[in-house]
Amino acid sequence: MPDLLDEALATFDTLFAEATAAGEPDPTAMTMATATPDGRPSARVVLLKARDRRGFVFYTHMDGRKGRELQANLHAALLFHWPRVRNGVQVRIEGAVEVVSDAEADAYFASRPRGSQLGAWASKQSQILPDRDTFEQRLADAEREFAGRDVPRPPRWSGFRVKPEAIEFWYGADFRLHERQQYEVDAAGQWSKRMLYP
Repeated sequence: MPDLLDEALATFDTLFAEATAAGEPDPTAMTMATATPDGRPSARVVLLKARDRRGFVFYTHMDGRKGRELQANLHAALLFHWPRVRNGVQVRIEGAVEVVSDAEADAYFASRPRGSQLGAWASKQSQILPDRDTFEQRLADAEREFAGRDVPRPPRWSGFRVKPEAIEFWYGADFRLHERQQYEVDAAGQWSKRMLYP
């Protein structure tokens, strides 16, 4: 019997390659939804930075709104939308989240452009900013502090991995007669596959 998780991830990789070839502005862009412990949802676009059998990874400040919500409610939903692929494709992923290892976060942070590294130190993500000049001053302070040396990863900046528990592929069709294929894992770790009505 085929490994259904591998099958789903291979399908994702095929569609991602098609999105890249089709000229999607940023195939890595994914809407991520989180919720507070009392169920109040919020969503924003983040960028996929890694994908393997363990899950889908993005990076952020741990103390920003999404970081706080993910630490308080360890579940998230991701949505990729690639309108230039076939007749339009969506990939929906739902699952538990975990913080990536320090080694993973360090390696990714070291790969970022220096300006992005400095920005991570300057930003108090999601907190109230009194004016743009304040942020520019914080950025200049970071530039001075790390002048002539590598910029280390801020202690509260890391990544989250969404470990898939459900993956759905939505293929657009005329007259809203879409095709939907859903993969889902049960409590015993067994994956199943089914079609859904559009």
